[in-house]
Amino acid sequence: MRRPSRRVRLFGVLAAVTLAASACVHNSEGLVPPDTVHVDRVEEIAAKLPPAVADSGRLRIGVNVPYAPNEFKDENGEIVGFDVDLMDAVASVLGLRAEFNQADFDKIIPAVQAGTFDLGMSSFTDTVERQQSVDFVDYYQAGVQWAQRTGEPVDPNNACGLRVGVQTTTYEDIDEVPAKSDACVAAGKDPIVKVKYDSQDDVSNALILGRIDAMSADSPVTAYAIKRSGGRLEDAGDIFDSAPYGWPLKKGSPLAPALMAALQHLIDTSAYQQIADNWGVGEGTVTTAQFNGATS
Repeated sequence: MRRPSRRVRLFGVLAAVTLAASACVHNSEGLVPPDTVHVDRVEEIAAKLPPAVADSGRLRIGVNVPYAPNEFKDENGEIVGFDVDLMDAVASVLGLRAEFNQADFDKIIPAVQAGTFDLGMSSFTDTVERQQSVDFVDYYQAGVQWAQRTGEPVDPNNACGLRVGVQTTTYEDIDEVPAKSDACVAAGKDPIVKVKYDSQDDVSNALILGRIDAMSADSPVTAYAIKRSGGRLEDAGDIFDSAPYGWPLKKGSPLAPALMAALQHLIDTSAYQQIADNWGVGEGTVTTAQFNGATS
C-alpha cells in the first residue's frame, strides 16, 4: 500500500460499474469469488512459530479497509479480499486463526512496533525507508497501471491535456500524475487535468461514464476494476514503478521465518497462485517469499 507512498483504495467497484451500466445489484454479487482454497496445517512449518504466538493460537493482524480487491467488507460486513484469503491460508499452514483487527492505516505500523498486532496486512509497500521502522515479509509485486475505456486508447506517457482520474491522497494523486503533468508543461504542452475523487469506485465510475479520459491506480486495483467492468475498461499501457507489497513485522520479530516458510509452501503448492487468480490479481504474484526485498 503506497499511501501517500502509494496505496489506493477501492470499494464496491462492481456496484459502481453496474450502476453506471445497468441496474443496481447487491454489492457482493460477483465481487467475492465463489472458489476457496483448502490448506492444511504443516507441522514442520508450524514448529517455526515463536512459543508465545503458537500458544495463543492466533495471528493478530492490523488491517485497514476498504481496498478492494485486497481487503474490504462484503455486504454482510465481513472482511474479505485477496490479502484476507492469503493470510487465512498462511494461518492454516501454521495451525493458527487469523484475527483481523481494523485500524487507521497510519496507526498499523506503530501498533506492530508496540506489539499490539503481530503483523500488518493492508497492501503495504515495502520501502527502504519503512524498513528503518519495521521488517517486511514480501508477498506480491504491484505497480501503477492506467486504464481507459475499451477502444479509446490513451498513452500514459503522452497524456498531456487529458482528464485523468485518481483517488485523493494516493501516490497517483500526489506524485505520479503531477510529475507527468509537469513534464507536459516543460515540453510546452497542455498540463494533465487531474480529477480527484474520494473513493476509487468513483474514479472507475467516472471513467465508464466518460467524465474522465483515463484513470491511474495501483495495478491490482486497476486489474480488478477492469475485470469487473463487463468489458467496458481495459489496460492503458504497461505496469510501471513496480515495488513489493509486504507484511510489516516488529524489527527482529521471530515470527518472520515462520511466515516466510508458510508463504513459500503456498507458492510451491500453487495455492498462492490460485488465490491470486480467484481475485483477478495473478499478474503480480511472486515465486519466492522475500525478507525486506525493497531496494528503494
